Amino acid sequence: MDKEETDEEETEEEMVEIFVMGSRYRVPEGLTILTALEYAGYKFTRGCGCRGGFCGACATVYRTEDEYKLKMDLACQTAVEDGMFLVQLPFMPAVREDYDIEEVDPEEHENILLDYYTEVARCVSCNTCTKACPQDIEVMDYVQSALRGDIERTAELSFDCIHCGLCSMRCPADIKHYHMAQMARRIYAKYEQPDSEELALRVEELEEGKYDEKMEELVKMEKEKLKKMYDERDIKEEG
Repeated sequence: MDKEETDEEETEEEMVEIFVMGSRYRVPEGLTILTALEYAGYKFTRGCGCRGGFCGACATVYRTEDEYKLKMDLACQTAVEDGMFLVQLPFMPAVREDYDIEEVDPEEHENILLDYYTEVARCVSCNTCTKACPQDIEVMDYVQSALRGDIERTAELSFDCIHCGLCSMRCPADIKHYHMAQMARRIYAKYEQPDSEELALRVEELEEGKYDEKMEELVKMEKEKLKKMYDERDIKEEG
């Protein structure tokens, strides 16, 4: 195919110009950053994940033409723009503190979360972390809960965190929000959360093989039928 034919095809589909690690590419308008990178020839072996905005693996850093500010988003949720400059990171560079869940009894600490993640005390309540969250989690609120030593509230507010790291990337106080919140959820589950009678019963039923036949039926079910069953399921409301 010669250049003239290629140009004709491109005019039928609007193209935008992006730069990936300094290299220039023309990709179709409307693609997400993730699919645009693949269109440009990049093959993902990591940093991809679910492609639906729920795993947090594809956090990316970019800026747009004539803007000096860096932006951070999930590559699977963000559309490319003309003049976009992209940088891919192999992982989110936020240090997770080491601890043994069997040895971090909160009763032995005045504020165990603050003892391990001291930078939480530097929070200036700017709310940048909340604005960065693709899950619309009230991140600043759970940071304030952690500052007060309220493990249960921290665990509750951070429950939907997908560990993409966008909050920490934008935080001026260098707080490791998602690592700290994960510690809160683990501590709450280990030491504070009441035992569930329903969970114990369900585990017993599973061990007895009560659901084996039903599980086999679901495994063999066609995808569309399974999706329809999921969408129409009854959801038990609390309260």
